[in-house]
Amino acid sequence: MSKLSKLVVIAAVAVAVGSFSYTAPVNADDQLAVSICEYIAADDKNRLRSKLKSSRVKIRNIYDAVQCNGNNLLRHAVASNAVDTGEYIVKNLSKSSLADGADIAWAESSGNGGSPLIAVIKERAGL
Repeated sequence: MSKLSKLVVIAAVAVAVGSFSYTAPVNADDQLAVSICEYIAADDKNRLRSKLKSSRVKIRNIYDAVQCNGNNLLRHAVASNAVDTGEYIVKNLSKSSLADGADIAWAESSGNGGSPLIAVIKERAGL
């Protein structure tokens, strides 16, 4: 598939999905990224886990590459008030990836500081 064809497919998927946008790693399954964003927004931890397992993908391996609405997966969960999927994401990330406090600072500056996920992030990161 040529680069132009891939771009057209990505654009068509983005239009079909609506408000979800994402960036995926090179050679990644674009539908996987869309599904992950949708399951997080719907706070459907079981379907998220199942999709990741069937795709043989780990959260920590795609965390930096996949974005939903311009946010990383954890910020997308906070913005969507998706507590179950957010806790799942936090538990599957390394403590060091959360230790910088960037997600907490983002949540507080964007009006999401009261999210129950902030306490989960702080506990996991040891902040």
